[in-house]
Amino acid sequence: MTYAVIGAGPSGLAAARNLQRAGIPWVGYELAAGVGGLWDIDGPRSTVYESAHLISSKRTTEFAEHPMADEVADYPSHRDLLAYFRDFAERFDLTSGFTFGAEVVAAAPAPGGGWTVTVEVDGVRTEHRHAGVLLCNGTLSEPSVPTFPGSFDGEVLHTSAYKSPRAFTDKRVLIIGAGNSGCDIAVDAVHHAASVDMSVRRGYYFVPKYLFGKPADTLNQGKPLPPRIKQAIDTRVLKLFTGDPVRFGFPKPDYKIYESHPIVNSLVLHHLGHGDLRVRPDVRRLAGSSVEFVDGTGSPYDVVVLATGYHLHYPFVDPALLQWEGRGTAPDLYLNIFTQADPDLFVLGMIEASGIGWQGRYEQAELVASYLAARRTNPAAAQALDARAAGPRPDLTGGYRYLGLERMSYYVNKDAYRSAVRAEIEGLTS
Repeated sequence: MTYAVIGAGPSGLAAARNLQRAGIPWVGYELAAGVGGLWDIDGPRSTVYESAHLISSKRTTEFAEHPMADEVADYPSHRDLLAYFRDFAERFDLTSGFTFGAEVVAAAPAPGGGWTVTVEVDGVRTEHRHAGVLLCNGTLSEPSVPTFPGSFDGEVLHTSAYKSPRAFTDKRVLIIGAGNSGCDIAVDAVHHAASVDMSVRRGYYFVPKYLFGKPADTLNQGKPLPPRIKQAIDTRVLKLFTGDPVRFGFPKPDYKIYESHPIVNSLVLHHLGHGDLRVRPDVRRLAGSSVEFVDGTGSPYDVVVLATGYHLHYPFVDPALLQWEGRGTAPDLYLNIFTQADPDLFVLGMIEASGIGWQGRYEQAELVASYLAARRTNPAAAQALDARAAGPRPDLTGGYRYLGLERMSYYVNKDAYRSAVRAEIEGLTS
């Protein structure tokens, strides 16, 4: 029987490619009309916007077996990336393996073994039997929408619904949150809006895209420094290049750099320095046409943008099969991939890490394919992995103390994580 690959974004394509390489039959299901995942701006659950670019450089992000062309910019746009994924899929003949316009509405273990996947296409539901399921539907499709006391008379939208800064023309805009998308949108908005404010509850570290004339994430790519040394050095470097964000109104971070995902956008500080933006404190309540802040101040706005992140979203699978307590947590999976609840269910792409790129997700897929192959050719090695998956979770933090936030619940250190995955692959294939 085939394995079902759910999703045709970077992780789904990596899954399909590695199953292909291992000679394991597969079929894929994708809700959109083609490959690319969220990078297809026209996709039904895409959360990218007109100005969206990678926040990591192409050389630290690309698949190793399919490098991006030299003429592609250091930080490609969503258009470049969609073309890249289409090229990847065509090069390895993956596109034909997917059914597009196909929404997976249920996936569950079947009596007697295997899995039943229920798929809806053009309003018609059909059931398909598979040997197992690889969940590759991404982590950035289900908006996290907070509630606030009071009510607001203007427009409220989550960043997932944002496409163009023209929607802000001549409007007073408040952006709640200062993650990477929130900062991108703030930089967009200043060229169109009457005013732009950002409401933040904690401080951030702002990393420029270029240092010493090179993409910042291509520096120090050798042997990783110990966390405390790297934090000390990089904090000093950032102060030299970007100054102190506290000077522009941001709170002082109550954590060290890399203990939360940094903001790769120094243009926010540029616009703050030019008076195009203001930083406001956390929101206390909505008050008709105004928003009140925790410091007792308030201002009128026409639009409130919620840059408040996303929830993990696997609605078609019983959370118990993922050992998942639900929102606010992450599934309890070995290497963020394997669940003890079912040996034929795998999650790919449920990792966040500074600099891990798509190659890190490709290696996840390589591990799953190696494990499935080993169940036939090297069952002792596969059983040894099963035993490790049932035991204590390895430390994947690399010595960093990550903030206890939902979005950090599946965060890993790229070097610690990739080393652990490579060790498992070698154990299965040696």
